[in-house]
Amino acid sequence: MRVLILSCNTGEGHNSCSAAIQECFEAQGVHCEVADALRFISQGASRLFAKAHVAMYRHVPGLFRHGYRFLEQHPGVFQQRTPVHRFLTVGAQRLSRYIADGGFNAVICSHVLSALILTETLRRHPLPVRTAFVATDYTCSPSMDESALDLYFIPDASLAQEFLVGSIRAEQLIPSGIPVRSVFYRRSDREAAGAAFGIPEGHRHMMMMCGSMGCGPMKQLTKLLAQKLTPQQHLSVLCGTNKRLFQQMKQRYANRENIHIYDYVEDISLLMDSVDLYLTKPGGLSTTEASVKCLPMVMVDAVAGCEEHNRRYFLNTGLGVTADSPKELAEKCAELLSNPERTRALRAAGEVHRPAVAAERICKKLIELCGAETRTA
Repeated sequence: MRVLILSCNTGEGHNSCSAAIQECFEAQGVHCEVADALRFISQGASRLFAKAHVAMYRHVPGLFRHGYRFLEQHPGVFQQRTPVHRFLTVGAQRLSRYIADGGFNAVICSHVLSALILTETLRRHPLPVRTAFVATDYTCSPSMDESALDLYFIPDASLAQEFLVGSIRAEQLIPSGIPVRSVFYRRSDREAAGAAFGIPEGHRHMMMMCGSMGCGPMKQLTKLLAQKLTPQQHLSVLCGTNKRLFQQMKQRYANRENIHIYDYVEDISLLMDSVDLYLTKPGGLSTTEASVKCLPMVMVDAVAGCEEHNRRYFLNTGLGVTADSPKELAEKCAELLSNPERTRALRAAGEVHRPAVAAERICKKLIELCGAETRTA
């Protein structure tokens, strides 16, 4: 069996999801590749999408918010024969050839754009492959109704009604959860994990991360939190690919022993095991990783769009809290960091709702499906 995962070069969440599924397939001896669906249009198109995505998230989040809302209200933007659809599918023949030459039995899409590209590719160039979409947010993406794949793996059964759009039928929906890498399901001793990051025993620790690109009011939040932290309370800030933010923050807090500024942390799972509180924008992957760790979350409304739906999901399930402004968010964090009983209660709620291993469910279903077809061929 050979599996192709089509991700998209628009943020790390879709790539992280793809990596989790790939890891699971390979652990079972199944060949699995991950490719950027946008590169079948062209390498330039892929780079353009990536740069535009980062620019919007970091500098004009309001544009992303309004753009996402527009797509929700005007799903016809991606219909066949529209300019957007024609642009996205100019690489259909190249993708078809790649699938055929690679001998793939199944193709999985971890982004709505790759699902649309694959749908049109197979409409023009039919191939004997099974297809699936894996949602990476706690909502149905706009224009999903234009896709036509075999299976749709969704984050939770409670969201099933949202995904019944276009030609998608209830029997095609599988509530699997959102895939995260297996390392997040392992837990290290809290004190030992803290020691690895310079957190003294018995001290409280929170981390802040706003996506791989370091967006949102991170600078303002760090300043507000710095005024509220006691010497026994620590803050770790992850700036991701935002090099300018990292250098500014690193210089500004160089003399604060209880504020730790990072660009990337190699073992993010270990860092999570050391913290009592997680301040994050509600990206689908980051919130799922935190929920696997049962971390109490304070959620920042950094870019809205799909993340507004993610935030609502975790607020409704009692796994996170939020506030309307950076000042109120900092106050909420300070309150929770100083209240171990409250964070323990949030963690206990997380244990009740802790997600199953989504990647395993997805791999098992597709292996069974492709295996059954092979036996009956």
